[in-house]
Amino acid sequence: MASNKNQHFVPRVHLRPFTVDEGDAAINVFNLDRKRLIPNAPVKNQCSRDYFYGQDENLESAIRAVEGAYGSVLNDLRKPGRFLEPEHKTVLLRFWLLQSMRTEAASQRSVEMAADLHDFSEQRDPFAFGIKDAVQIAMRTYADVMSIAEDLKSCLVRNRTRVPFITSDDPAVLTNRWYLEDKRIHGRSFGLQSSGALALLPLTPRLAFVAYDGDVYSIPHQNGWVDAKREADVRALNQHQLLHCFANVFLHDTKYEELLIEQYEAALPRRPPERRRVHLAVRDVTAGDHTRYRVVSAEEAKAAESDTLFHSENVHYCPTQWPAFIRWRAPGAVYTNGTGLKYVRARFAATLQSHRDFWREAVR
Repeated sequence: MASNKNQHFVPRVHLRPFTVDEGDAAINVFNLDRKRLIPNAPVKNQCSRDYFYGQDENLESAIRAVEGAYGSVLNDLRKPGRFLEPEHKTVLLRFWLLQSMRTEAASQRSVEMAADLHDFSEQRDPFAFGIKDAVQIAMRTYADVMSIAEDLKSCLVRNRTRVPFITSDDPAVLTNRWYLEDKRIHGRSFGLQSSGALALLPLTPRLAFVAYDGDVYSIPHQNGWVDAKREADVRALNQHQLLHCFANVFLHDTKYEELLIEQYEAALPRRPPERRRVHLAVRDVTAGDHTRYRVVSAEEAKAAESDTLFHSENVHYCPTQWPAFIRWRAPGAVYTNGTGLKYVRARFAATLQSHRDFWREAVR
């Protein structure tokens, strides 16, 4: 049985630098629905549920090991004169991935997809599960995919402005400027294998981690460090927390409340009302080895007697601005084979099994 009943899906080792005076006791919570700051809330009650990962002691120990490594690396990087070493990068990327898979928001999306499958499948029971089931499945999957982002380049952003970094109840952000802006792929969903991937994670009010596809972007840095001297760049990173979070963001000092409300109001029009979109299609025409499907409404899909395809697509927000230090690489490269795999990074173009070869295209 797990030794810890109150299990955090955003761990205290991540929240601690954002607590009041880094005391690990109280934290200032900005609730998006109420649009107000709740000062000095007990940190032990934030982003946690009883037995959120179940009662498997081995699973809990594995999660604690990743969190412990993250805490050690963060403490090391906050010392004067430290560089971003390869082992730092590996720990931060693996923590980012773990964090992205285990929040209540991520689990809620899995449960909603299962509920949609429940509605359209005759075999309903196998798809019925709750949030705790979803997070436990994700945690057991983590070991199989934990190296998926390790081809990304990375850097640390040192905040030199008066605007602090914030964090949230879903702080590990996967975004993709190239997918959101390029006409070849504009409006399509992206994932961990996609060309142009960007991984963002605030570490402290003065420090953030950024990992990026080095074939698409260029971030000038010195020994892994980037100095953010423009408030606009810090606001741009904060906006991802405000757009990506489930319900709450966290602020270390109440004196920045008005500044945070200003940032939230600027971000609100870009916050999507839904995070998932479901597409349904029924078998239309079969000719030889090829079958064509036709997109239909939910009512038509339920009434159809033919096969039904179910596709759940993530809805991605598009921020109002990007940090100026994230530049386009020239010449840059993305990889595709013209199939549903869309555009992937070089690593996956070389390893993915497909009936068509990949080719290189220019970024811009």
